[in-house]
Amino acid sequence: MSDVSSIPPRPGLPAGAAAERRDAARNRARLLAAARELIADCGAEGLTMDRLAEHAGVGKGTVFRRFGNRAGLMLTLLSESEADFQARFMFGPPPLGPGAPGLERLISFGAERISYVMEFGDLVLAAEHASRGRFEAPAAVLWHRHIEILLREEGFGPDPWLMAGSLAATLDPERLLSLVKVHGVTPERLSDSWRDLVTRVVRGA
Repeated sequence: MSDVSSIPPRPGLPAGAAAERRDAARNRARLLAAARELIADCGAEGLTMDRLAEHAGVGKGTVFRRFGNRAGLMLTLLSESEADFQARFMFGPPPLGPGAPGLERLISFGAERISYVMEFGDLVLAAEHASRGRFEAPAAVLWHRHIEILLREEGFGPDPWLMAGSLAATLDPERLLSLVKVHGVTPERLSDSWRDLVTRVVRGA
């Protein structure tokens, strides 16, 4: 990755404006690094805008201008990992990506999503709890649509859109983390249960 300072200014962009953009990029990277340090120390629930400003050595207003609110901060922290997950199920190799039958892709999608929640779940929950309209968030809409398309590919007729929502709810991060942390269910058992569920739905069992 190129150093921000090596990026030439766009034609017609004043040198002062280019320097300001570089400073903004450095400040953003600094804030995100500080946020990750705080999460490592005290968990996602302990990450507040005030604490981040103090840890990064900037004013609270700077944090709000950069991320808008706590939900915006959490979503920014998640964006890279979420973009990678989306790229894998939309364009990656099968069975998660295109090229495998719909049922195989559904099974793989659930297993991969469970693994994702096990790795980033606390951060996902913090982002959801700090925001509104979690079911209308672009990522959630995309997962819902992806499941619906795979159901249609497998010839599921009754109501693919509604069933996709029901299946997506099975992968709700709060539900998955509760099953693991409170009830001691292993991620492998969750994946097996997901495989059984979608297989029965698709095959009409």
